[in-house]
Amino acid sequence: MYRTHTNGELRLSDAGKTVTLCGWVQKNRRMGGMTFIDLRDRYGITQLVFNQEINAALCEQANALGREFVIQVKGEVTERSSKNNNILTGEIEIIVSELTILNSSETPPFTIEDNTDGGDDIRMKYRYLDLRRVAVRKNLELRHKMAFEVRRFLDEMGFLEVETPVLIGSTPEGARDFVVPSRMNAGEFYALPQSPQTLKQLLMVSGFDRYFQIVKCFRDEDLRADRQPEFTQIDCEMSFVEQEDILNIFEGMAKHLFKYIKNIDFIGDFPRMTWADAMKYYGSDKPDTRFEMKFVELKEAVSGRNFVVFDSAEYVGGICAEGCAAYTRKQIDELTEFVKRPQIGAKGLVYIKIEADGTPKSSVDKFYSAEDLQKIAALFNAKAGDLILILAGEKAKTQKALCELRLEMGSKLGLRKKDEFSPLWVVDFPLFEFDEETQRLYAMHHPFTSPKPEDIHLLDTAPATVRANAYDMVINGVELGGGSIRIHDSGLQNKMFELMGFTSEKAQAQFGFLMNAFKYGAPPHGGLAFGLDRLVSLFAGLDSIRDCIAFPKNNSGRDVMLDAPSPIDEEQLKELNIALTL
Repeated sequence: MYRTHTNGELRLSDAGKTVTLCGWVQKNRRMGGMTFIDLRDRYGITQLVFNQEINAALCEQANALGREFVIQVKGEVTERSSKNNNILTGEIEIIVSELTILNSSETPPFTIEDNTDGGDDIRMKYRYLDLRRVAVRKNLELRHKMAFEVRRFLDEMGFLEVETPVLIGSTPEGARDFVVPSRMNAGEFYALPQSPQTLKQLLMVSGFDRYFQIVKCFRDEDLRADRQPEFTQIDCEMSFVEQEDILNIFEGMAKHLFKYIKNIDFIGDFPRMTWADAMKYYGSDKPDTRFEMKFVELKEAVSGRNFVVFDSAEYVGGICAEGCAAYTRKQIDELTEFVKRPQIGAKGLVYIKIEADGTPKSSVDKFYSAEDLQKIAALFNAKAGDLILILAGEKAKTQKALCELRLEMGSKLGLRKKDEFSPLWVVDFPLFEFDEETQRLYAMHHPFTSPKPEDIHLLDTAPATVRANAYDMVINGVELGGGSIRIHDSGLQNKMFELMGFTSEKAQAQFGFLMNAFKYGAPPHGGLAFGLDRLVSLFAGLDSIRDCIAFPKNNSGRDVMLDAPSPIDEEQLKELNIALTL
């Protein structure tokens, strides 16, 4: 063995032992006739001491070591005179008697420190160096710990982990597929799974009544902080269950993880909110409920005062920011510019300040009397010192913009603390969403989601009003997991395909394997999938899932370290019967 101990292992009780350590040079410091080196490995840091008076040649050899050299040392553990309480080995140091350079290193392109000087791009290019940083390593250790505990929890609940294929057939619903050409079947393609949805349903037909898998999924979609082209799901399915059974099991799993990882106890059930209420009060199906600031709808209250912005708007709504009446004109202008950003899309912002003496002051004073403004303020339960912010326009766009404004104010007021957690279930989603461009219905989740039994009679007459037996777990404004009770009846499944514009031939061609399986006794079943990357990010307090993935892609979907995707040579294209026309 190259080493007898790791660099995070030795304590004062080990004083007097002769040990052998290996690792990377973190720092090299010279003080008088002494050289001190911080030796780092995955487990921690140990201070090494070289003394010019005891062994001048060895000390000179140590002085020549650069950052990130890989070395092996042998020496005696002694008590450290100036102790360092910031590291686990801070009470000891090693008086080195032997030094072997195992590998030298060029100067790294950025410092291997928690507060590194490397930007995102350069750190992604040299990700193998970035992974040496303690902050990044801790994220991956947390990921391991959580995945291990999820497996243990689900195993104790009787779930079986079953692997499903990565090369499957392409389906038209959901995000774009990544496709893989088949050399042996010219002109035909596999798809990488967006999720194992149909496969886990087939496992239920097979009698595996409790399945799970920690599985890679692939979606060719535009990226953002909580999306990567390949991501990891904790994928789960159960037979002979209703929605309540699934919510209870997986709420239990979430509570277990919070207790095990962060020692946080949640008392009582997670709150439940309908999708309709989430949109009405927060403008989002994943509301951040760490703070209130709910929407107040104002269309009726503000109409008929000859203010064309409000009178012509489909929707008028606002939020009340407590204690913000002191905002300056500059601060209000900054909020106005924020909501007018292209990605948010509001045309402007109206404010009402409730002054210290209770009188209202507004940007629309000439259209609304003080009495009118008082009545509006009363709808918000606004008090002296509060600031009301109002947007108007097309309903869906305005609610989305108001949601962004609410989150911005929550951040400005320090209400979105990363060490506070506010979980809830969002339930009763619409079964369908209507696409104006194609003039057809699409499944809001996927075409195998069951409608609520009490709404099935509306499928023929008012399909857009039908609610789904679907649910999402949301914590701090992040959708951590979602799922549904599935359709297990062939007739109802055919009806769903019909409403979404599938011909019977097209449905059979793309989903015939599942529909045929249902003919052989499909049990009632349902499930959900958690995003493991999002779950780890939440627990680690990260702003992006990229920081808890070992080798992530950048915002353009590129791996800048491996330089992928990249062209392939003409010979490979010929083998695959592919011609490029760019």
